[in-house]
Amino acid sequence: MQNEREALLEFKKGIVDNDGILSSWGNEEDKRDCCRWRGVKCSNRTGHVISLDLQNEEYIFEPLRGKINPSLLDLQHLTYLDLSFNKFGESPIPNFIGSLHSLQYLNLQYNNFFGAIPHQIGNLTNLRSLRLGHSYPSVLSVENLEWLSDLRLLRQFDISYVDLGKIDWLQPISKLSFLAELGLTYCGLPGINPSSLLSTNLSSIPLAAVDLSGNSFTSYSTYNWLFNFSSTLVVIYMCRNPLGGSIPDAFGNMISLETLDLSFASLEGEIPKSFKNLSCLRSLSLFENNLVGQLPDLLQTLIASKNSLETLDLRSNEFRGSLPDFTRFSSLKELWLCSNKLQGSFPKSFGQTSPLSVLDLFNNQLNGSFPHLTSFPLLTHLSLGHNKLKGRLPESIGQLSNLTYLDLSSNLLTLEFSSNWVPLSQLDCVNLCNCKLGPHFPEWLRTQNNIEALDISSAGISDTIPHWFWDLSPTLQYLNISDNQIHGILSDLSLKFATFLTMDFHSNCFEGPIPSLPHSLSALNLSKNKFTGSIISLCTNVIKFLRYLDLSNNLLSSEVPDCWISARRLKILDLANNNFSGRIPSSFGFLNVLQLLSLRNNNFIGELPSSLNNCTCLEVIDMSENKLSGTIPAWIGTHLRGLNVLSFRRNELGGNIPPSICSLNSTQVLDLSQNKISGNIPQCFNKLYSLIQTKNSSATMYFGDGIQEFTYFEEQRFSVYMAVALVQWKGKVLEYRSTLGLLKCIDLSSNKLVGKIPQELASLTGLLSLNLSRNNLKGKIIQEIGQIEKLEVLDLSENQLFGEIPMGLASLNFLCVLDLSSNNFSGKIPSSTQLHSFDGSVYAGNRELCGPPLPNKCPGEDEPASFLPSNNHGKDKTNEEDDDRLVTIGFYVSVVLGFVVGFWGFFVPLLLRSSWRYAYLKLLDKIKDWIYVIVALNMARLQRKTIIVPNNETYPSENKNLDTRSHKFRNPVAEQQPKFYITSTNTYMR
Repeated sequence: MQNEREALLEFKKGIVDNDGILSSWGNEEDKRDCCRWRGVKCSNRTGHVISLDLQNEEYIFEPLRGKINPSLLDLQHLTYLDLSFNKFGESPIPNFIGSLHSLQYLNLQYNNFFGAIPHQIGNLTNLRSLRLGHSYPSVLSVENLEWLSDLRLLRQFDISYVDLGKIDWLQPISKLSFLAELGLTYCGLPGINPSSLLSTNLSSIPLAAVDLSGNSFTSYSTYNWLFNFSSTLVVIYMCRNPLGGSIPDAFGNMISLETLDLSFASLEGEIPKSFKNLSCLRSLSLFENNLVGQLPDLLQTLIASKNSLETLDLRSNEFRGSLPDFTRFSSLKELWLCSNKLQGSFPKSFGQTSPLSVLDLFNNQLNGSFPHLTSFPLLTHLSLGHNKLKGRLPESIGQLSNLTYLDLSSNLLTLEFSSNWVPLSQLDCVNLCNCKLGPHFPEWLRTQNNIEALDISSAGISDTIPHWFWDLSPTLQYLNISDNQIHGILSDLSLKFATFLTMDFHSNCFEGPIPSLPHSLSALNLSKNKFTGSIISLCTNVIKFLRYLDLSNNLLSSEVPDCWISARRLKILDLANNNFSGRIPSSFGFLNVLQLLSLRNNNFIGELPSSLNNCTCLEVIDMSENKLSGTIPAWIGTHLRGLNVLSFRRNELGGNIPPSICSLNSTQVLDLSQNKISGNIPQCFNKLYSLIQTKNSSATMYFGDGIQEFTYFEEQRFSVYMAVALVQWKGKVLEYRSTLGLLKCIDLSSNKLVGKIPQELASLTGLLSLNLSRNNLKGKIIQEIGQIEKLEVLDLSENQLFGEIPMGLASLNFLCVLDLSSNNFSGKIPSSTQLHSFDGSVYAGNRELCGPPLPNKCPGEDEPASFLPSNNHGKDKTNEEDDDRLVTIGFYVSVVLGFVVGFWGFFVPLLLRSSWRYAYLKLLDKIKDWIYVIVALNMARLQRKTIIVPNNETYPSENKNLDTRSHKFRNPVAEQQPKFYITSTNTYMR
């Protein structure tokens, strides 16, 4: 066996093993027996190496790296080879693997191999299990699967994350007559061609488990393929496929089915009644669909599996009804019902003790008091947040000794425990946001030593932070105490936490300087407090790992230190509404993943540092309300093309608007107002692509690492940052947050711009607000202004514009703010309800402008009476007399003639023609009866009085003489017959 030992040592030479996983392999005397080496197994009979298992699934150790050495070919008796969950992916899968002819089990998954899967694997005719792929993103490919036909003994086959979208996979797999497990997740598979099913013999394949998740299967063909294995299938994973439609009844014929996952499949309708046949069902996952129905009815449908069902996942659907007693499912361990529409209160009691470990009812409409949960002693995960529960939390919750996850956020619950109350559990995650904990810090928290995430924001706490709070847990990773009235000075926290930490302290009453903070901070929000002084304390290693920093709305001052070269991970930097001064640090240019930079309302001076052109990921720049000078740099348009918001409002910038600004294809808010900018408006504004699009983007601009970064709670408010900007909208300067993404505006007001309004502005069909006021613009309003159909705000006041107001302005149906005052417009205001609805002040200061709503008439038109001065009482009397003269003798003669002709012209034909008279009177009779019936029926419905005949004959308990004409006769036997209404003269069928 010496050659096998040498082969393994040669294999080790090509491996990078930083954690010493193969430290037991060696030439030392105590390591001579290779059968004792880690991962090596020898035959008890022959002593040959038969198994090499180096899988690292738990990632307890750093994965092995390197290349697979051909020396493994000397292991001629090797039947089991597992190198999964390592990083041998520096090369393709070696071809020589196909020469290990004794192999029965081969697992190379999660190794990031690249290139084509070698067809030589088809030479391993003894293989029972083959697992490849599972690299994301997919870097493995395959030309075809014809080599599978030689692996006739194969029972397990998994090549997930390998692109099979362009090859025939169904026919080769159908030839594997012993196949029991099939894994083809995220293989780019299209829908199955129904014609290929006709030519495929599937009846002999004992397929028991199939995972086809993450492909493009549609319902019809896929279901037909699955139902070929109705008698054998035990496990089905079909999540993340666009199946659509309803769940087929035929699933109820799979009486051996234990696991069914149809999550994220766009399914609709109710769960079929045929599921009552699934007596072996252990796990049912229908997460994130559009399924409907009453929860009590659903549980009744699944009653056949009451002794087997362990997991029921119905999250994010449309299930309604009350919460029934689910303890009759005696094996149920996980119940996921969050984000449905469940109502009502908890059952008053549960029938029996349950093995339930997960109860997730987050984001429903449950009400009433908090339930006693002593029937669930094994509960580890309890999520009841975002419901309507109220009252005091019972102290019995402390008896749940296994509880590690607790989310009661956004209810009307009060947590008032006795001072000596100590819960038996050690919680990992606690979310009590919007619950009543205050006014003091809850003492019971100091007993929790394992907390990783704690959210007690908006909890009514008005207290200083107790000294024990900072020693709460060495594993703390998320801490949110925002939106309280916590006050005092923060102590030195630099040595308190060892793990990467998110701290959210915003909207409190902290004061004093920002203390030394943990070096492992990943996100920090201290906004809306009363911190003072400089931020020099951040210039240690604090900012090294920061991705999110919000210090806005404090009393911070001094210059911002130029120490940001190490903050390479920073994506959000908000220093708005403080008293910072000096120049913008040039080291901001090293923040090359920065997405949002807000320096609004400070005292920054000088020019923009040119180093900012390196921040090519920027989407929001808000430097408004400072004292910045110089010109708008051209590199903003050439380097920062992803900008959504650009605001330099209220600074001292001069020079021209650079034409490169027109390259900002994503910009929706462009605010350069209240500066000293001169020159012409660029004629290339028609290249601002986002302002041309009429479709709105999402209402809120989110930034950060995405919602998946923090997974402690169902809802994580700190996982992303919501952009804020100060925008002048409809004459008011407001701070926009949740609707910022809906704004599309250009504000160039209060500058020194000259020249004409560019014709190209008419191309901005998605623009909502245009403010060019208080400049020195000349010329006319562009005739095509009406093309900006969605325009709501137009301010051209205090310029030197002239000419007539174009008719296109009258076609702006959404226009609600208009100001054309203080210009040189002339002529008549276009006749339009839209333009006439504005107050006359919007046209003031244009001497030659006339027509409503202005009081001055246009030449050649009579002056409207409503605008005539009424100083001369004699003239008023004359006008009244002139009005009286309109009622002459001819007026009275006309009235008499009209009455005679109209009255007798109608009645004379009725007198002469009896058939006409009869038809007319019959019509009146029908109209009378119809009105009577409608009124009577509605009155009856309001009074909730119904007569049911003839089987169960009941009558109203009062007003027994009520006319039966006002009631609808209902007969169970005659429900399918036409319904009649009996009136005084006729019977009408409806």
